[in-house]
Amino acid sequence: MTADSLTVGVEEEYLLVDPVTREVSSHGPRVVAQASSGLGDRVSTELTRYQVEARTEPHTAMEGLGEQIRSMRASVARAAGRHGLRIISSGAPILGQSLPPPFSDGPRYAQSVATFRALDDEQTACACHIHIGMPDLDRTLQVSNHMRPWIPVLIALMANSPYWAGRDTGYASWRTMTLARWPVAGPPPYFESPAHFDDLIGRVIEAGAILDRAGLYWDIRPSNHVPTLEVRVADAPVTADDTLLLSAVVRGMVATALTAIDAGEPAPHPKPEILRGACWRAARDGLTGQSVDLSTGRLIPAAARVDQLLTWILPALRDQGSLALVSDGWSRLRASGNGADRQRVAYRRRISLSDVVDHLIAATTPANRDPG
Repeated sequence: MTADSLTVGVEEEYLLVDPVTREVSSHGPRVVAQASSGLGDRVSTELTRYQVEARTEPHTAMEGLGEQIRSMRASVARAAGRHGLRIISSGAPILGQSLPPPFSDGPRYAQSVATFRALDDEQTACACHIHIGMPDLDRTLQVSNHMRPWIPVLIALMANSPYWAGRDTGYASWRTMTLARWPVAGPPPYFESPAHFDDLIGRVIEAGAILDRAGLYWDIRPSNHVPTLEVRVADAPVTADDTLLLSAVVRGMVATALTAIDAGEPAPHPKPEILRGACWRAARDGLTGQSVDLSTGRLIPAAARVDQLLTWILPALRDQGSLALVSDGWSRLRASGNGADRQRVAYRRRISLSDVVDHLIAATTPANRDPG
């Protein structure tokens, strides 16, 4: 398996909004039915009726992946438009969230609500999941071990949920904090072997902490339905270019980890408490504050921590032909901020959350922005 042969696929979750009230809309099932005429089974409902999920096919070329992300967003936006709605790519709802939210139909959703109760009330949270094709569980878990110290950097890079249901949370990624309440979420454990993984999963299922393997909400996990490593740490990015940047970075991380594994390099093993604290700091500060350098335990500027990550994966990015894409994308984020920063800029123009929603409508699918 070479660096440039790794396949990458993307799952994105969007929120439906009314372009007049700017509040989230509960017509997810209708929009999914409409969008399925073009996307087939690559579009589906989510836990709440406010959400729609869409998926790309696996790709080896980033250019093809980017084209499919943009066309996928456009297809969902057109389907929403036929119902008088728009889509936004944000980690959390800006306006109109009700508690409990309207849940989608289906026995699994009903079982989740019955089991986890009020935890599901704040699951109107949208993520971006990156899937990298992997040959077996052993390699997948070893790669996860090498990648887990960088989870806080990915949180900061793609933070895009500063607002939640009408208020500024003070965090760059409030979605990260809502997800952290779940019994099996956040950074994954350091896995000694596939047997260790299977034993642990069996125990948490027996304890009732998850419904089944699909309920593992770790930031990195072996996918339960396709042979991939699934990186699910990021908020839903604002633009297709942001998603493409994340995809290229994650693919570079996996290739770099595989090289380290083949060379016999041990994976870093930060203390779980420090790693969790670093994730909290990243969720609060995003790119504008300080980040924990897990090799020293000291705080450094968040942008410097991103630079450390990109230095680590630099050879892989060159091999994959993604160096220019990532360099340009990181330069853009350094200049304009991550999604959370851009949401707050939109708010400050007129101290208006409606303006935040309008900004997200325009940025999620530029060709399908609200003409009003």
